[in-house]
Amino acid sequence: MGTGHSSLKGRVALVTGASGGVGRSLALALASQGAKVAVAARRYEQLEQLAAEICDAGGEALAVEIDVEREDSVEAAFEMANARLGLVDTVVANAGILTPGRATDLDIATFDKAMAVNVRGSFLTARAGARRMIGKVGDDERGRVIFIASIAAHTPLPGGSAYCASKAAIAMMGKALAKEWARHGITVNTLCPGFMMSDMSRDWLSSEAGQAQVAAYPRRRFMATDDLAGTVLYLASDAARTVTGTVITVDDGQTL
Repeated sequence: MGTGHSSLKGRVALVTGASGGVGRSLALALASQGAKVAVAARRYEQLEQLAAEICDAGGEALAVEIDVEREDSVEAAFEMANARLGLVDTVVANAGILTPGRATDLDIATFDKAMAVNVRGSFLTARAGARRMIGKVGDDERGRVIFIASIAAHTPLPGGSAYCASKAAIAMMGKALAKEWARHGITVNTLCPGFMMSDMSRDWLSSEAGQAQVAAYPRRRFMATDDLAGTVLYLASDAARTVTGTVITVDDGQTL
């Protein structure tokens, strides 16, 4: 991990969806820069392994089981993180699911699941963090909420009506919360990553159709799960205290 990484020293972050993929990479990146990190997801065994990896590298981490669809689970996760690591001042709402399917064939339960996990889960996560930050981070303007959405928030994807709708909702919710919490020392920003090789999308991206998709990109490649780290580290830092309400696309030129 290195002793020179201290730009986020003193911060406490909670990352949802941290048991794999993007969430795992962001948790490792935040820890590498000195933040204490609560890694949260449903797959507790993977979280324990990640927390151990961070601690073995000289960092401090806590595995916290969470189901972002349930308010009581989200609130309990923040209570545990705050009690064990200190006030969570950096929230990364990353948990999400992919729900592909043509609108005419999509069952309503699948549509509702996309909204419950992606939208409500992100809202509950951000709100739980803000409730605890308000009144405690204002003077220092240290509060950070970072939503992980998708290029689907602004780019229509074939067979992605529910997914696109959920990610667009997150982007606008981020703007609304940024305005609501502006005077409480909390910034709220949304990242829209492009397609990346992760557990959630591996089957599609490895298929013939997925390979045809990547061939059409300007750089003819998919992103890696750690390609968001630099932007998240910036938004979490003191250097980004005046950056709020933004929607930032990080897609390696895929939507050009």
